[in-house]
Amino acid sequence: MMMRAVSSSTPALGRRASPALRQLAFPLCRATSLASEASSLRSYSSSSSRYDKIEDYKKYLSPQSAARKPSAIRKLMPLLSRPGMVSLGGGLPNPNLFPFTSLKFGVKDPTGDAAELDLSPEEVAMALQYSPTPGVPGLVKKLRSLQSWEHGRDIGPDGDYDVAVTVGSQDGLTKGFEMLLDPSSGDDELFVESPTYSGALAFLQPFGIKMTPVGSDGQGIRPEVLEDALAKSPGKGRRVLYVIPTAQNPSGSSLTNDRRRAVYELAQKHDIIILEDDPYFFLHPKRKSLDSFLSLDFDGRVLRFDSMSKLISSGIRIGFTTGPKPLMERLGYHVQATNLHNSGLSQILTQKLLDHWGEAGFDLHATRVAEFYTQRRDVLLSAAERHLSELAEWDVPEAGMFLWIKLLGGITDTTALIEEKAAAANVLFVPGQSFDPLDRPSPYVRASYSTASDEEMDLAMERLAGIVKGEIEISGAN
Repeated sequence: MMMRAVSSSTPALGRRASPALRQLAFPLCRATSLASEASSLRSYSSSSSRYDKIEDYKKYLSPQSAARKPSAIRKLMPLLSRPGMVSLGGGLPNPNLFPFTSLKFGVKDPTGDAAELDLSPEEVAMALQYSPTPGVPGLVKKLRSLQSWEHGRDIGPDGDYDVAVTVGSQDGLTKGFEMLLDPSSGDDELFVESPTYSGALAFLQPFGIKMTPVGSDGQGIRPEVLEDALAKSPGKGRRVLYVIPTAQNPSGSSLTNDRRRAVYELAQKHDIIILEDDPYFFLHPKRKSLDSFLSLDFDGRVLRFDSMSKLISSGIRIGFTTGPKPLMERLGYHVQATNLHNSGLSQILTQKLLDHWGEAGFDLHATRVAEFYTQRRDVLLSAAERHLSELAEWDVPEAGMFLWIKLLGGITDTTALIEEKAAAANVLFVPGQSFDPLDRPSPYVRASYSTASDEEMDLAMERLAGIVKGEIEISGAN
């Protein structure tokens, strides 16, 4: 039995630039109707303007974050580029002692052509030396432009929002948790969709914060369930919502635009900060029709986390966080006290690649990546239909890398089934309990279709079907 998710066709509202200008900047972007977009935006903006823009973030910060101060050394970094500056203040190692003198790397263009890129001496020097906490200036500038176009926010020196490079998006995310929540208070509360990302839970569960699961379905987190949870919450401490809106891990669900607006309005009504974890955003084939929470953020209550891991490389660890400047400043203080900044070499490689591709090339690459994963999804779905049609059910993910499968036949806990019996049968999945905020047994398993071949996916579904049938027979015998 298979359940199919309903796709959202609601037009994007967050992109404020005119379609003509967007078409020039991103020639491959979908053209939109300026009249309908402006009308929809005015309607949504009117309902959102009932709430005041956040001016003071003190009450949202954990005591640890509020106590952080800028590094005495790190705050000198922006001054080093001033003409005529003589510095004896920093602890920069002498670059003449670095053994690397040149760097060259090959790349594959979205068109399929190969190219070789050389770093200039200046780029090599920047890659090898300490850099500003928010990131290498050239890359930060590109990310500001990208986020402004994608989400319609004024991002940069003259805007209300800014961007910082992090060591993968999870680095920014965990720092966001620590910035906004204090487990020792006993009153702070994190609302989290269920199921949710196991990597976040690996941090949150020992962190000790109170987590309130919010039910979801094939279209993502359910606003009515969130509203009920918020209404029942004591509300004595800080309250934060953690959500993965696009191609959610593990469920694969993507929030409809109507749900995104409903969730944002609940955040306004209950005065909570939204942590928008969106590493699969660029994998959605219709991402330009999606309203990100950042694009809907009229109050300054969204902190957004993006990643290049699924687009360029997971090993170079390039994530980036976007949010209101006061929160980004606090996030920067945390970075200064921990990892100082992301790898300069990773940042320069990414900047050089984006320079080479240009905006249109980046957009084409994202489109090709989304198309690839859509094709891989369809292969796994076909295999699941062949082998599991009477043994399991699932929603069809719009995008991403995962299929969230509910096993039938009275199976309520897949942990031993997957970790023992499936492993013994030489097939690997992740049991659903790994994604439950309260670590409860689950009838679900997560299957990834990102790297397996057609034949391997078919074999995996066949082996899973055999395991489920065997489990059903055992249950029937008892």
